[in-house]
Amino acid sequence: MTRRKPATLRDVASSAGVSRTTASYILNGRADEMRIAPGTVARVRAAVAEMDYRPNRTARSLRMRRTATVGLISDQIAGQQYGSSMLTGASAAARELQHVVVMGESGGDPELERLLIDEMRERDVDGVVYATRTARTVRLPEGLTEVRAVLLNCEDPDARVPSVVPDDEGGGRAAAATLLAAGVDDVWVMGEDPTPDATAGPRRMAGIRAELHARGTDIAGVVPCDWSVTDGFAAASRWLAAGGRAKGLICMNDRLAMGAYQALAEAGLRVPDDVSVVSFDGSALASWLRPEVTSVTLPFHDLGALAVRRLLDLEDAGGTVLLPMTVRAGGSVRDS
Repeated sequence: MTRRKPATLRDVASSAGVSRTTASYILNGRADEMRIAPGTVARVRAAVAEMDYRPNRTARSLRMRRTATVGLISDQIAGQQYGSSMLTGASAAARELQHVVVMGESGGDPELERLLIDEMRERDVDGVVYATRTARTVRLPEGLTEVRAVLLNCEDPDARVPSVVPDDEGGGRAAAATLLAAGVDDVWVMGEDPTPDATAGPRRMAGIRAELHARGTDIAGVVPCDWSVTDGFAAASRWLAAGGRAKGLICMNDRLAMGAYQALAEAGLRVPDDVSVVSFDGSALASWLRPEVTSVTLPFHDLGALAVRRLLDLEDAGGTVLLPMTVRAGGSVRDS
């Protein structure tokens, strides 16, 4: 079989009845700038589709001094439910902007992270998104000071680097407001953030306190524990066995809510008749609980997408963007 020779820009221009320069302007997104008629643009696009024309990326990158690739370096997010959603959002935004994502995961190993950064720089990526599984403060790796970078789900207070993070404080306020709107003012909180430099727990707690203070009340108490199902169940069981009771319980994530549900059931307490429960994450786990837990949703897909858009926006002024967290209602909060 004879392999068909790939179409060239000259072939596309000839088929559309335009000059090679005009075709190039259109394919490089400069049609409006060069005041090329819409009909001409349509003919060139049709010729591209008909001939399955694919630009020579190497030549194009040399002309534009861009490689149409984005590097994404993370500690450990690819295998995580939330992390995979961030990756999906980042990849989708990159495709919309005619880029592809090249990813590397360090597993938290500083030496491997350094090698990944060097690899991205050798590939001449157009920029690097530096992401963490847990929302936290970081120190920007030295190698990233030499390239355009955006921080995803993390911040460096000492570096002027754009960052995209969830609005955890606003999420805390939303969680407290949900219980207050249902007439619940006896609010306990479950969970302490176990990760060094983590920001989610402290900011959620600050938001909860701020919303309660605005309504003239405060947190009734805290049940300390790590953010897992087993720790949540054990801590809630101990608290209940010691006589602990609450009309409202805010769990720092959906896994804690699952543990709390089990402990409450063993103590003969019902959700939401005896205790109204609100959690954070908006994960699939939240919808599996019965009743489904009302959860403050983390916008992981949008976080990933916005990080890539900021990376490729050469006019971006920097600073931190907080993405709102919305409440996904379940059946775990009693009717007011």
